[in-house]
Amino acid sequence: MDPATVGLIAIFFLVILIFAGVPVGVTLILVGFGGLVAILGPDKALANMALIPFATVNRYSFAVIPLFLLMSGFVGRSGIGELAYSTARAWVGHIKGGLAMATVCACGLFAATSGSSLATAVAMGKVAYPEMKKLKYDSRLAIGCIAAGGSLGLLIPPSMAFILIGILTEVSIGKLFMAGIIPGILEIVAYAATIYIICRRNPAMGPAIEKVPLKTKLISIKDTWMVVVLFLLVIGGIYGGWFTPTEAGGIGAAGALVIGVLTRRLKGGDIKFCCMDTARHTGMIIAMLIGAFVFMRFLAYTRIPNLASEWVVSLNMSPILIVTMILISFLFFGMFFDMYAVVILTTPVLFPIMMDMGFDPIWWGVIMCRMIEIGMITPPFGINLFGLTASADVPVGTMYRGILPFVYADVVVVGLLVAFPILSTYIPNHLM
Repeated sequence: MDPATVGLIAIFFLVILIFAGVPVGVTLILVGFGGLVAILGPDKALANMALIPFATVNRYSFAVIPLFLLMSGFVGRSGIGELAYSTARAWVGHIKGGLAMATVCACGLFAATSGSSLATAVAMGKVAYPEMKKLKYDSRLAIGCIAAGGSLGLLIPPSMAFILIGILTEVSIGKLFMAGIIPGILEIVAYAATIYIICRRNPAMGPAIEKVPLKTKLISIKDTWMVVVLFLLVIGGIYGGWFTPTEAGGIGAAGALVIGVLTRRLKGGDIKFCCMDTARHTGMIIAMLIGAFVFMRFLAYTRIPNLASEWVVSLNMSPILIVTMILISFLFFGMFFDMYAVVILTTPVLFPIMMDMGFDPIWWGVIMCRMIEIGMITPPFGINLFGLTASADVPVGTMYRGILPFVYADVVVVGLLVAFPILSTYIPNHLM
């Protein structure tokens, strides 16, 4: 059978198994190995399976995964989200919708040290939602700003999505981190503008609280010193060329541990929990990456990525139209799967197409992350929304109505990032 035909059949079974609930890593390994057997025969397929797992995990760059996960765990258990929220509330709480804006700002600060969208949303849901409800905020606005703010976790560095993209494509992880800074700030501004417009049209949705004296505002800044120190350690060190992203992960994890212990926010049980949780998540991600590299080896033999690129180019369609169609597909994938699954499943096929069309790989990494996150907060199956139900008792219908204005804001921001790639590429290409 023609290798390309084998590849198409394999992709069909891949989709069936994933929707049947088989773990993504297992699915990729099974389908990739089966495809290698069909093309190369059992002996050569087994030889590949003996080499690929070791070659995959025996990389220095892979150490970045557990290190940043450990840093994220220490940050989450240290209660940094509460401190970030208190500071943001002091500065903008007196504005109509100010608490919602404070929540978005706090999500940005928390995302800058956690790198996880779901962790950001859940942490801020526990802190911010009860506070907004106590002050008579509309449930739709309250839950909508938390879900939207949580999505910043994939864009503001350090981001696990950027780490995975860098590993799979061999694009500089450090440059991907830098590329997320301006788009992340742009997202925060867009969300704040959305909240302002909502509360301007209906002030009852986000009543203002009493204005805090300037002295209190300045004092509140001290509560964010942990976030600032960690951000400067990790991102400042990478930007300054002092250490690699992997070394930055180690320094960030050690810094989060020291800060948590010195401030007495991390106890022995917390540290043990963070280490165990990091081990579980690292094992899951590594299994998925091994499956991804097995599947990528299989795809290389089928030449499907090359054929797909040639087919797309032969359509003579506008590049923007092709990008738009691919971005819509990311929206669909993000509704059903978590970030790890979407990145690992789509990158081997779509990344070569984008490169053959002449797009900047760093720009594409930013756009890809943004679209995945929009999908994860888009009804009817945005999985981040369901994750929020663990920290906020809100009907699903209310959650859907609350998130829609922020999804519209996301579409505007993505349009700007597509129209002006320099927003993503300026820092990594001109300032590093």
